[in-house]
Amino acid sequence: MILIRNVFSIALAGALLLPLSSPMPARAQSAPASGKLSTHWEELTAADFGEGIRRSQGTCLLPFGILEKHGPHLPLGTDLLDVRYAALHAADEEYTVVFPEYYFGQIAEAKHEPGTMAYSRSLQLALLQETTDEMARNGCKKILIVNGHGGNSSLLPYFAQTQLDKPHDYVVYVFDERTPHQGGPPKKTTIDMHAGESETSKMMIAHPELVHPERATSESGADQARQKIPESVYTGIWWYTRFPFHYSGDGSAATKELGEFQMKWWIDSVVKAIREVKADDVSPKLQKEFFEKSAHPLDTQP
Repeated sequence: MILIRNVFSIALAGALLLPLSSPMPARAQSAPASGKLSTHWEELTAADFGEGIRRSQGTCLLPFGILEKHGPHLPLGTDLLDVRYAALHAADEEYTVVFPEYYFGQIAEAKHEPGTMAYSRSLQLALLQETTDEMARNGCKKILIVNGHGGNSSLLPYFAQTQLDKPHDYVVYVFDERTPHQGGPPKKTTIDMHAGESETSKMMIAHPELVHPERATSESGADQARQKIPESVYTGIWWYTRFPFHYSGDGSAATKELGEFQMKWWIDSVVKAIREVKADDVSPKLQKEFFEKSAHPLDTQP
């Protein structure tokens, strides 16, 4: 008991010798104002992230892909890999912070194929909303969604429209162009919608090690044309009626030359979109005005 009491007394005496207020640990130094910063959100330190947001003028990219079959010769993540390649190379030319891999989109039509990750519509919208909200909370006041998957072409404009449901302090932009309509090496195929000549050519640039051209003809990418209703009438099963193997076109026709042309066009187009979004001071102002007026519609002047 005497030993324990003596030890306690020594410890107490030592504590009394300490300053009444010890200094708090110094915060990490902020990132240098100049120098190269990674464009990858996940690679930045906390201090560097703040500098990245400043350099990007609050503009961030959200490359949007998917996990689905891409014929017999391309990886499941083709859309994700391609869109990140384009987005990251664009960000190297016009600095912006690029969000990590995002593949939680619409792909119900490929649920019958191995490796497809098809999330419910409620989760797709809820997760995307939470993601953009969190991006904005971290300083991304202009969020440019770069779409890499055709199945998202209805989802993303709808999501952007629903941002008007309630006030937000940020603006969502959608860029949904992946392939030039003209120019470049002549194409050899007429059907080229999914895992065909264009997508295979671009993957030869983004990740050539994942392309298996020798497998491209092992399945048919021809249009089966099994649906007998007018084109003006839409039904969700339309894709499966035409391309049951989730393959549209002929990937064996792909060339590196076509891929280089199309990927450069895509990168240049994203660079242009980033610059236009950074310069846009109208959308944030008018969105704020809209939210203010929508709260008091009877006071709105014509």
